[in-house]
Amino acid sequence: MKHLSVVAAVFHEGRKVFVTQRGYGEFKGRWEFPGGKIEVGESAETALRREIHEELSSDLTIECSLGSVSYAYPTFSLTMEVFLVHLENGALTLNEAEDAKWVDVEDLPSVDFLPPDRMILPAISSALSAFPKP
Repeated sequence: MKHLSVVAAVFHEGRKVFVTQRGYGEFKGRWEFPGGKIEVGESAETALRREIHEELSSDLTIECSLGSVSYAYPTFSLTMEVFLVHLENGALTLNEAEDAKWVDVEDLPSVDFLPPDRMILPAISSALSAFPKP
């Protein structure tokens, strides 16, 4: 079975996080945190910056790692390294995603996430718990 190493960015503004809806492929219409594949010779951080620039025409600052999750789909498996980030400058432009939205951390469980993205929700909730509720 093919194994992929991928990265994901959890952009946040206080207790709100940015999620994107896939606009293509087998998982079209499902929600995820933006990111993509780590290429040979890339660090996770370099891959994250490259993927976010490609997908969202944006630069980011990495605040911390939220850990990694592994998941096996029927035809491939993946390990996803996830980082808490904030927008360095400019706006988030959707170059690949079908849609995007900012979601309050308490509402994340109601989003139709892909399984690996759903697995990281407890770490996101814990990381953002220090921010005051509106």
